[in-house]
Amino acid sequence: MRERVIDGLLAAAVALPFAVGLGVGPGGPDAEVAFAFRDPAVVESSGLVARDGLVLTTNDSGDTGRVFAVDPATGRTVGVTTWSQDPVDVEALAPADGPGARPGEVWVGDIGDNPGERTSVSVSRVAVGRGALGAAGTTYELVYPDGGQDAETLLVEPRSGRLLVASKAFLGGTLYRAPARLSPDAPNRLEPVGSVLSIATDGAFFPDGRHLVVRGYGGAVVYAWPSMEEVADLDLPAQQQGEGIAVDEDGRVLLSSEGQYAEVLELDLPADVRAVVDGSVADRADRAGQADRAGREAGRDPDLVTVTDTAELTLLTGWMLGGALAVLGLLVGLVVLLLRRRR
Repeated sequence: MRERVIDGLLAAAVALPFAVGLGVGPGGPDAEVAFAFRDPAVVESSGLVARDGLVLTTNDSGDTGRVFAVDPATGRTVGVTTWSQDPVDVEALAPADGPGARPGEVWVGDIGDNPGERTSVSVSRVAVGRGALGAAGTTYELVYPDGGQDAETLLVEPRSGRLLVASKAFLGGTLYRAPARLSPDAPNRLEPVGSVLSIATDGAFFPDGRHLVVRGYGGAVVYAWPSMEEVADLDLPAQQQGEGIAVDEDGRVLLSSEGQYAEVLELDLPADVRAVVDGSVADRADRAGQADRAGREAGRDPDLVTVTDTAELTLLTGWMLGGALAVLGLLVGLVVLLLRRRR
């Protein structure tokens, strides 16, 4: 009996982060099926880009370095780029936006590492589109400033074209920015610029370049850029293992999941969030700047905070709570395991 109880506790400790992450939240925005992948080779969609009328995705670790170009009208693969035969752990795609951007290119992020031991990762800029392409592209090494990390999120700041990598961690990840100019011949040191939600699996910028969204398995957070102020905390529709998010040129938000023939969903953002990312209303960062200027003009202390919207101060997301409980659960499991060994 004691053995069964101990085994149950250990199993619960392992499952806790996923159960909590998928269970918390007040209910997410609506989503509809945009299309489903028809290619049986797309089995672990772990990165997503929507550009030039195509949806681009790549498989998770375990595949060769391939990018699939999919026609969203049919879900059929219309092109495949093979850029590497032996990547380490491909987890992300990002559009090659920014000054001097050329149509038909994406960034591929070989950035994953479940143990979180990789101190440097690689990104490659490759050609994509219809037909079979075999360009290797140009690869750059990115080095973390603070030791090994796991990551599944790669973004491109559309105004500057600078790359950003978000680490994947239980208690919240770190957003790192790459240098403005990347060297293909030397390591490029990343710098931390903000924090992101727990268990980040993908992210994308909105067309305005002033807002970005980072998703986890069950939720997403919209941030203002570059302040990284939280604009909205969203639940996402249930998916088998949601690891992809893309924002197209018109601001449509698409979600993908691992699984063969998986559906790609179009997320219907709440009206107030849509108004912010479309620029119809000012976000919190803009309002803070306006209040600061108004306070100075009126002679008030600009550091005095007046609470006018409780929702704006709710920064602890369900995923962060889930991460904290996950750590607690793992600690309990370790203690039980030690007691078991002593007996």
